[in-house]
Amino acid sequence: MDFQVTGQLGGYDLVGQYRKNAAVDKSGGVRFAELAAAKAAGQSDVQGICFQDMWQARFQGAYYNVMDTSKIDGALWGRNDYPWDKYFSHHADNSVLDWQPSGAEPAMLDAKVQAKIHSTIGKKAIVVPPELEEKMKKEPKLAKRVMAKVEEFITEQDLMNPNPRKGYLIALDENGEIAHACVTSEKMSVSSAEFIEARKAREEKHAAYERMQEESILKQKLNLNKINDK
Repeated sequence: MDFQVTGQLGGYDLVGQYRKNAAVDKSGGVRFAELAAAKAAGQSDVQGICFQDMWQARFQGAYYNVMDTSKIDGALWGRNDYPWDKYFSHHADNSVLDWQPSGAEPAMLDAKVQAKIHSTIGKKAIVVPPELEEKMKKEPKLAKRVMAKVEEFITEQDLMNPNPRKGYLIALDENGEIAHACVTSEKMSVSSAEFIEARKAREEKHAAYERMQEESILKQKLNLNKINDK
């Protein structure tokens, strides 16, 4: 799994908008995304909201593409000349799936690379595999879980880099996990694999801790039963 973080620029407060949009509706505990999407579609039951509606209501103006990026080699995705900017459109060209470099990788400060970075600032795009989209249409709860995961990822990145001017590209796999991602700001690039693997390590450590706690509680119960049986 790969993802890339690239540079910084001042301007529109995306973090403030994120916090505003993430507020929970006090009347029913419904997230802004679900409520806004329901209103936009004229629906009273937010349970039937599709993932695309959630995404585009949660992040106004965000791009949504249905494509299978699973065959893209992580080494290519992380290159400075990979055309990840092409996903920032409503109808991304399938040629991005078969892209291959034509020469040596350009430097991050290369004029063309910087132009590509700046073209994504302040924008968000997500790529959903056809298989996952079909699953989420049939399973609204899955769509909500995937949306929560995406929101959590964006929140983590905002905390790590509080600069409000960033661009986000997130590519999901068939299970709703983040397979690739690119976070842009100004004049820097960090491989997403580092962040994704770090998150997995934290989750595994937390799961291991919970298992230890459960085992400790079970041992205490067994010891107590032995004492009571004497």
